[in-house]
Amino acid sequence: MRDDLTRRQVFWLLQRLTSWSLWNTKREAFKVFADAYETAIKTWPPKDPEAPEADHLSAIYEILTCYDSGLAELSRGHRFVWRADQVFKAAARRFNALDRYFYRNPNYWEHGSQFAPYPPKVDALYQLMHASEFQMDYAPLEVWTEDNIANLESPGSLLDPAHYRHGFYDLAYPTIPGVLQPVPDTSGPVIQSGQAVPCDGIWEPVTIRRNRVLDLSSTEGGLFENDGCFNYLVAGTEAPNLSDVDDQALDITPRSTHWRLLWEDTRYQDGVIPDESQYFLKSPETSPAFDPKTVRPARTGDICPVAGEWRTEEYGGRTVHIAAGKSMPDVMVEDSLGERKMHWVTWHLMRGA
Repeated sequence: MRDDLTRRQVFWLLQRLTSWSLWNTKREAFKVFADAYETAIKTWPPKDPEAPEADHLSAIYEILTCYDSGLAELSRGHRFVWRADQVFKAAARRFNALDRYFYRNPNYWEHGSQFAPYPPKVDALYQLMHASEFQMDYAPLEVWTEDNIANLESPGSLLDPAHYRHGFYDLAYPTIPGVLQPVPDTSGPVIQSGQAVPCDGIWEPVTIRRNRVLDLSSTEGGLFENDGCFNYLVAGTEAPNLSDVDDQALDITPRSTHWRLLWEDTRYQDGVIPDESQYFLKSPETSPAFDPKTVRPARTGDICPVAGEWRTEEYGGRTVHIAAGKSMPDVMVEDSLGERKMHWVTWHLMRGA
């Protein structure tokens, strides 16, 4: 955290993770999943042993309600929504439980842990759920553990692509702008672990050099020396500890530190959401020309993986537009007696939306 580029990138990523636009994007993506899950429950073939659990719908609706309430508060600059007893914390807690118990078929899951890839239709729902997740999006949540260890202790949690791979799903790596603003070099305020955080913002753990008259204009040669990774702390919470790891004893010991405010977050207090499109840049290297042939065919009842025009050649053929996350439709065809009957068909993507 003494490298200037690393400092700028972590600072930008923390601003991104605490932006209204990112949490609104989380909500919109989760709504796509919620609609797809509800459709799947309603249309899943009867007595299918691989059917998902309908009981999850109550948790899914509760998460959406938390997002709606939290976004309304955040749009007015109220960041208490990340505190331990507030809605974004509740949404995160419910999401984690939903993830852990998503599909309890013993062929794929045991004791709260997935050990094999889910069946394709179930996995399509699972991937949609995680499309609403961003790496370290819990960074601003109030720490609520006995040891009170900071959420973010290493920049690698944000910058190392390996941390974006989570076993049976991957999270999208953000496109960081090539030009980033310098990290503010401030004189504080400074608080210590265990003290109340006076304002929302990005804080740096520091050690304080004493008994020397030093130039305060530089972090590297000044009064403060970096002591770890930046964290976003919410006003009224307890400033967290860092941790020391004893490799031999396999033990983690909390360690008190000082925190100095780098940037006070006053966004949205005027009720205005500024242009935050910089947080969702597309990388030309990771966005090649879209080829519909790379998308696998889908059967009636499957979850649509890509929005666009889908065609089936069965029963005379037809083309329909289907939104991502929706259930792939059936085809109604008249028989020789003029009765309309439902038929399951295979759909092929012709053109993406």
